[in-house]
Amino acid sequence: MKIAYFDCFAGISGDMCLGALVDAGVDLHEIRQGLKGLPVKDYRLASGKVFKNGIAATKVDVVLTRKRASAVTWKNIKTVIDVSTLDGTIKKKGLSVFKRLFEAEARVHGESFETVHLHELGGVDCVVDIFGTLIGLEALGVREIFVSPVNLGSGVVKTVHGVLPVPAPATAELLKGYPVYASDVPFELTTPTGAAILAGLKAGPPPHLPHMLIERIGYGAGNKEIPAMPNTLRLCIGEKATCRPRPESTGDVVIIETNIDDMNPQIYEDVMDKLFEAGALDVFLENIIMKRSRPAVKLTVIADEGRVESLSAILFKETTTIGIRSYRAGRTILEREIRKIKTKYGDIRIKISRLGSDIVNISPEYTDLKALSKKTGLPVKKISEEIAPALRLI
Repeated sequence: MKIAYFDCFAGISGDMCLGALVDAGVDLHEIRQGLKGLPVKDYRLASGKVFKNGIAATKVDVVLTRKRASAVTWKNIKTVIDVSTLDGTIKKKGLSVFKRLFEAEARVHGESFETVHLHELGGVDCVVDIFGTLIGLEALGVREIFVSPVNLGSGVVKTVHGVLPVPAPATAELLKGYPVYASDVPFELTTPTGAAILAGLKAGPPPHLPHMLIERIGYGAGNKEIPAMPNTLRLCIGEKATCRPRPESTGDVVIIETNIDDMNPQIYEDVMDKLFEAGALDVFLENIIMKRSRPAVKLTVIADEGRVESLSAILFKETTTIGIRSYRAGRTILEREIRKIKTKYGDIRIKISRLGSDIVNISPEYTDLKALSKKTGLPVKKISEEIAPALRLI
């Protein structure tokens, strides 16, 4: 599964997100074409290479060609999104981001969700930053997002409400639950738009870089110069990996179980896909016999403790269950390494498992075998047999 990691060592803003995506390989023309689906005009996107403390980065700016009133309500924004011709997935994510913005502003200013107005955050540039970011992430096939601890900066920021402390109240509200820190940089590093993108997309906040096979790295430049560091957002794109840093990692996981006897079995595949996309470590089904000899299925999910609530919500929403069980369990796993090898059929990822320094298992990734089988017309079994000698040389 493709994931993105936002490394916010110099904060995050909407234009930094756009710059990082373009720097990571997203065609700016593709973003421009996607944004044409929005009924928003009087702007253009400008892009160029810049250097921040010796780091080459991409700066993307939303240049307004005509000033507009920017104070808008939730109804205004929702109408813009609803009437757009954007892809349904992007519409849904955009609504989620702006909903979090309005919720934060309403709470900060003591107003209702329906009546609160966005000022700086309701402008064309904010809408373009957010939807341009969503279009870029979709172009890269990203399905899950993670974020580092977020650098907020310090000092004050000028708004239509007057001079406010950094982080701006809306930014602080949006980043509840995320690891953040203040630095001695005397200005705002993380903007409400950047915070809303993280919160609206439900970015996972691990304490370090997630286990991933990094394929692309992009640097998106901010506006100001920071003597102590490059004012950039680093974006890492790659495949989610299952490797662990230690030969024998042990720790607790949570087992989530539910018994289901009244659901169309065709639904299970979709439920399992959604659970994996939401971060489940494993999902499996077992045939069981319930009271009165009723045949049923026990659906089991293995998860980290921090994902129990979200995974349980999926089970309640996507299945017919009315109750689930959960309990802690210990887990011991081998060190796992993913390595790519070349074969006459194409590249294949190999999973190598070790106990200490000893290799105890080597196996090709089934999804790669399946893709090559489709490409060549050869059975998976045949490809597996032909690459076996190469595996023994590892």
